[in-house]
Amino acid sequence: MEIRKFFFRHRGITPVPFVLILLYQSNLSKWGVIAGLIIIALGEAIRIAGVHMAGGRTRTRNVGANELCTSGIFAHVRNPLYLGNVIIYIGFAITAGGPWIWYLTVIALVYFVVQYAFIISLEEDKLSELFGAKYEEYQQNVPRLIPRLSAWKKEHDFVPEPWKKVLRAEKSTLFNQCIFLIILIIKELLFNTPNVF
Repeated sequence: MEIRKFFFRHRGITPVPFVLILLYQSNLSKWGVIAGLIIIALGEAIRIAGVHMAGGRTRTRNVGANELCTSGIFAHVRNPLYLGNVIIYIGFAITAGGPWIWYLTVIALVYFVVQYAFIISLEEDKLSELFGAKYEEYQQNVPRLIPRLSAWKKEHDFVPEPWKKVLRAEKSTLFNQCIFLIILIIKELLFNTPNVF
């Protein structure tokens, strides 16, 4: 199996080794938790902005899309959900703390940017095939992962998803984040000298 397809197909489980390492070496501190939660909230806000605009249209098991979304946050960055994920994993590394905090923060950045680079490459090939010149114009004007400050000035006709639908679509992501934070706290209370509470 091509590596790009492997990462796309297994993108939901590839974070597991990283998360287990975070848990193993975690040692919470007040300022680490505060900084980490702020970073996680930023990443989640970016994800929610992406889901609000594209809904479930970009969250599929198959590579491709029925429509090309270039509105809202997609006028600033082509892959807001992946960008949000990278920021969230960095936030979790900082929240978890521990002796390897800075190594794991760098590893989170590198590991997930590399993983998403493979996935984005696969998706770009498919979107170019599906949307041709329209997608190429979008690629030329909107960056992959580092957002442009001003929105791409182009006619956009995507209608945002209702917030109720957005929260329903995002509930498993939010649930997983809460579970991880609860496990971190339980581990801290049982095995570490609490520095936070």
